[in-house]
Amino acid sequence: MKFKKIGDFLVKAVSSVFFIGYLPFVPGTFGSLAGVGIFCLLRNTAEITYFLFTLGVVVLGLITSGRMGKLLGKSDPSCVVIDEVAGMLVALSYLPVNFKVIFLAFLIFRILDTLKPFPAGRLEHLPGSVGILADDLIAGIYTHIVLLLILNLNILI
Repeated sequence: MKFKKIGDFLVKAVSSVFFIGYLPFVPGTFGSLAGVGIFCLLRNTAEITYFLFTLGVVVLGLITSGRMGKLLGKSDPSCVVIDEVAGMLVALSYLPVNFKVIFLAFLIFRILDTLKPFPAGRLEHLPGSVGILADDLIAGIYTHIVLLLILNLNILI
């Protein structure tokens, strides 16, 4: 029984990104900021390291977020913010590291995560971890595409 409690604690810690998700207001925004912070920490690493780290976050999200939903009896608990971290890491993948890019990525990601453009809104209703992560990964992909267009057209940056 003790291992189950330790396992549940680890699920809570990882899925909430070490309890950031338990902040009393806008936990998704703070989860996104945690993703920006992790991006900044990884900015000088090799591309493969960044890719593998991002993949690891997605895998941890798949392992923990659905379990957390079951523990709380909710399909997408607001305290689960590992999905926002994964989405931000995808959004910022292989982009130049400067304040404007990071700020725009954060802003665009938060807007798209809220609006849930197709197919994010539909994927969000998938059961368990896949549904929890899918909409944020789509928002991250869309954010990345928008930023690539902005960078290639030299708009705002």
